[in-house]
Amino acid sequence: MLRSLRTASILFVLLSVLTGIAYPLLITGIAQGLFPQQAGGSLITSSGGTIGSELIGQPFDDPRYFWGRPSATGPSPYNAMAGSGSNLATTNPALADAVRERITHLRAADPTNTTAIPIDLVTTSASGLDPHISPAAALFQVRRVAQARGLDEAAVRKLVEQQIIGPTWGLFGAARVSVLRLNLALDTMKP
Repeated sequence: MLRSLRTASILFVLLSVLTGIAYPLLITGIAQGLFPQQAGGSLITSSGGTIGSELIGQPFDDPRYFWGRPSATGPSPYNAMAGSGSNLATTNPALADAVRERITHLRAADPTNTTAIPIDLVTTSASGLDPHISPAAALFQVRRVAQARGLDEAAVRKLVEQQIIGPTWGLFGAARVSVLRLNLALDTMKP
């Protein structure tokens, strides 16, 4: 029995070192060597400082900026430590009230826009962290953003179209727009 305990202890320590230290270090090294941007968190820098990540949305509520998909994370929106959906069923009246409130907010921000509001501007995602919106959601906001900034609406529309990211490898997912990258590009436009 003592011999079996000794063998088990040696195997436990050996496998702990192998799977708990050596393997993670090897995979981290490979990831940082082959994909340094992604392994580092896909951070976006501007003016020498980090301003966000390509993987996590940010709250924009100023009418001069494009707004992202609503976030259900708490206690603050786009809280990466609390990524989750609202867990409200489609039959839950609280979900319907939240969507109605978001529709009212969007209509109040741009009363002249009578087009249909894209669904991703009024519903949260499963993670609550989406950094992207659909091209339709970005185009829906063009008039408001152009008016708030004193920019030509056609120029802002063209900027949105330039920021559209196609499906991954042309096959997976849908076309999308990074809200942070779009707003950074928007900040470079002059009235």
